[in-house]
Formats: sequence, C-alpha cells, structure tokens
Amino acid sequence: MASLSPAGPYRTHFLNHPLPALYAISDSRWAEGRSHAEIVNEFLEGGARWIQIREKEAASGRFLAEARVCAELARRKGALLFINDRPDIAWLAGAAGVHIGREDLPAGTIRGDLSGRLLIGQSTHSAAEALRHHGDVDYVAIGPILPSPTAKRGWKPLGPEVLHRLRGRLAVPLIAIGGIRLTTAASILEAGADGIAVISDLLQASSIRRRVREFLELIRTVRRGRGSESV
Repeated sequence: MASLSPAGPYRTHFLNHPLPALYAISDSRWAEGRSHAEIVNEFLEGGARWIQIREKEAASGRFLAEARVCAELARRKGALLFINDRPDIAWLAGAAGVHIGREDLPAGTIRGDLSGRLLIGQSTHSAAEALRHHGDVDYVAIGPILPSPTAKRGWKPLGPEVLHRLRGRLAVPLIAIGGIRLTTAASILEAGADGIAVISDLLQASSIRRRVREFLELIRTVRRGRGSESV
C-alpha cells in the first residue's frame, strides 16, 4: 500500500504510516438529523481513523464551527479528518486535509496558497483522470465503482475493472468509492484498491460504530490473506 508523501504538519507525523484502509464519510444529506460531530464520534468509537465530512447545505460559519468540533474529536483519537470541497474550512478548523473534485480549486493552487499545510485528496471518475492527477495529491479516489445512491446522476459505475487497470500505476494510495457495502468491500480491495470510502452503508446502519467495526474486521481478514495486519 502506498503511503503519504511529506508536506505539512500532519504529513510529518504520518510520513511513515500508510493511510487507514477505511475512509468513513459523514454526509449531511444522509445524516437523518444527526450532526457531523455525532456521526464522527460514532466513527471514532468504532475504530475509524480516517474521516471526511461533506456539507453541501449549511452556511459557512455554521459549518466551520462544527468542523472545529470534529477536528478536535479526531485529534483526541489520533485520526485524520478531511473536509470535502472547502480548503478554507479545512485550514481554519485545523483539519488534516481537504478532498477536492473537478469543480474545486486545483490541488496546486491549494498547496501553494496554504504552504502545504493540508493533505489533499482528489476525486476522479476514470483511469485516465486518476493517472492525470496522482502526481499532484496525496491520494486519489476513483468512482463510482458500483451503483451508488450518493453519486451524482449521470455517473456510470466504473466497476472493479478500473482498479485492476490502475493497480501499481499510481504514486499515491488509490481509494475506491461509490456503492461499497460490507458485502462487496473484500472484492473491491482484492481488485486493487488501497482503501475504501464508505458513506451510506455506514450512515444507514442501525449502529454506526458496530458497522465500522465490521468493516475493520473484514479489512483485517483481507490483509491477513496478503500477509499484512494494518487497517
């Protein structure tokens, strides 16, 4: 599994540590009335150590206040917190990084303007796009891999085949996203993903922390088959 390249305060600490294989995402559109802080706490209590919060609706001031709470919760557990789309919120909240997409500020601009203070992840939607961006960021997410209720309309599932095509070709970790459930996670990891990003299968579970533990145990099982115990 690829590991993070050095830059910024979090990179110093995580330089010699691989990214966790479970990327737990809190999305307000799937929160069912729960706050990001409540969901992040559930993720952390379940054992997740890499978390992203997505907020598409709240005003910036309210989002910043909640992001600060989530960043503090993550710090207490030694976890990485990423903010979706908003490098300004990520920086002001003291988050570890920002996750960007096609329509967001380019990674180079964020890196330059913030002097490398944030780790950066990039959404991609094809093998060609992943190969184009991997030199500029700290991890690449690709998807949707499977049909997903959280993916934008019009994005067709790429299938696990795209992971096979990219295996070993990127300089940074490759994270699969889109439609990944406990029942499909093992096959996605075996196809070549370094990690899996999960939204709905965590947020719709009767117990978020229990579902996180189930994912982590599954990842351990897959890793044991590869001769590695890290999750």
